[in-house]
Amino acid sequence: MKRALPFLTLVLVLVALGSCDRSGTEDAGRKIKIGVSIPAADHGWTAGVGYWAKESMAAYPDVEWVYATAANPEKQIADIEDMMAQKVDGLVVLATESAPLTPVAKRAHERGIYVVNVDRGFLEPVADVFLEGDNKAFGARSARFIVERLGGKGRVAVLRGIPCTVDTDRYESAKKVFDENPGIEVLAAQPGLWNRQKSLEVMQSYLAQFDRIDAVWAADDDMALGAEQAIREAGRAAEMWLVGGGGMKTVVEKIANRDPLYPATITYPPAMIAAGVHLAVAKLRDGNLESAAERMPAHLHLSVDAIRGDGAGGSPRHVLLDVQLVTPENASEFFFPDSVY
Repeated sequence: MKRALPFLTLVLVLVALGSCDRSGTEDAGRKIKIGVSIPAADHGWTAGVGYWAKESMAAYPDVEWVYATAANPEKQIADIEDMMAQKVDGLVVLATESAPLTPVAKRAHERGIYVVNVDRGFLEPVADVFLEGDNKAFGARSARFIVERLGGKGRVAVLRGIPCTVDTDRYESAKKVFDENPGIEVLAAQPGLWNRQKSLEVMQSYLAQFDRIDAVWAADDDMALGAEQAIREAGRAAEMWLVGGGGMKTVVEKIANRDPLYPATITYPPAMIAAGVHLAVAKLRDGNLESAAERMPAHLHLSVDAIRGDGAGGSPRHVLLDVQLVTPENASEFFFPDSVY
């Protein structure tokens, strides 16, 4: 009998550990609780984020969701603090701004909350998973398109977004391409804040300052639409054209119809928030991230191989979504008429 005791002890320990496993909702006697914190729908892309967040959460009735939107970092910080007070097991966060949200995400991580950071990266490695579109490719591909279409020579006005890692990667990558082509003159680079009205105002200022603009690089399709309004109102639509980004259906339709102002845009699907939700559930409920692959929206093209990989040296596991150049030739592949974005 004495020889059987160690084995019996091991069995009891394993049973006890299994009852504490956060990947099993029934063993804990309660549902897994996950907080989803995103920016308010102040423009088309964030409206799309809200749509896809709700769609993906609805797929998991066995999970308890705490959902909040915020118009500014202060509100989002308060939302996340409230979620922590409600003892969430996980957080899916698309930050309003990177820097202000990093400390509260760090506190959540230190409490053992599983953190999935989507799109706008934190400034410290405090997330378990960082999922983003390839913003460096976004900036470089759109800038190369502009350079090539201008034949390597022309005057370009730039509309940046809100200060965050997304804006930095897009702009710096585009700037590098422009700087490598001495025939390209960047006239100005001002923030349009991902906002149509703000971009209209910035473009009005550009039009007043510069008697000739050949192309506009806009880091977002909403900003491109604001710039378009200013250009048309000034009667200068024949002079220039725009390249935005995001894949908004309004812009994709203009491209498909060969609107002279819109030769191209870059994809950056708001459905990436759904990928963040699926990854959080896969880890906390199923115990592995790879199980999320089959649940992903098809147009994300996110494979098991893209989800695999580990965060070396304490850095988050990095999931990178590719971006595509949308032109009249392939626009039909990226036009979703029933989408909110």
